[in-house]
Amino acid sequence: MSKEQTGDLLKFLEPFGNEIKERALWLREFVWDLYPETNELIYDNYNALAFGWSPTDRVGHTFCSVAVGRSSHNVHFGFYWGSELSDSKKKLLGEGSQYRYILVKNKEEFPKAYITKLVKEAYANSLAKVKNKKQLRQGATITKSISTKKRKVGAVSKRNEMVRNISRSSRRADGLHTRPEPRLQGGSLYT
Repeated sequence: MSKEQTGDLLKFLEPFGNEIKERALWLREFVWDLYPETNELIYDNYNALAFGWSPTDRVGHTFCSVAVGRSSHNVHFGFYWGSELSDSKKKLLGEGSQYRYILVKNKEEFPKAYITKLVKEAYANSLAKVKNKKQLRQGATITKSISTKKRKVGAVSKRNEMVRNISRSSRRADGLHTRPEPRLQGGSLYT
C-alpha cells in the first residue's frame, strides 16, 4: 500500500522542521487510515507543499488534501471541492468558488470526528465526478509536480514586506504605534 511510500514526501517536508513535519504526517496517516484504497498526489510547488487524495490520478478528483505554506508555515487540511460540502458547523475557511480548508495548529484542536464526516462526504462527491470508471486506481503515491524554484521556507514575499514597511512608516508619521497592520487582500491561498 502507498501509506508506506514516504521517500519523496519526507524529502519535501525536510525544510519545514520537525513540528510541522510531524503534524503533516499525522494528517496523512489520518486520511490513509480512512481511505487506503485511494491515491496520494504530491505537489512540491513554489509557495507550498501539498498532497491530496483522489480515487484517480487526477487533481480534479481530489477529495481532501494537506498543504504546508513555505512562508507562513500554516498547515491546511483542505477540500478541493469544499464549497460543495454541507459544513453545518461552519468550520471551513475560504471564500472562493471551490476550495475550503481549516488551519491545523495542533493535533489536540483538530476536530477529528467532524472532519471525518466531511471527508466521507467529499469522497462520495469525488467519486461522483469520475465519469470514466477506468480512471479509478488504487493505493498509489504519485509525485505530480516538483518545482525547481521554491520560495525559501519562512521567507516573506516582496509584496508583504513592502506593505509592512509602508504600514510601519505611516504609523510613525502619524504618531500612532498601536494601530494593527492591515491584512493583505488577494494573497496566496497557502501564505
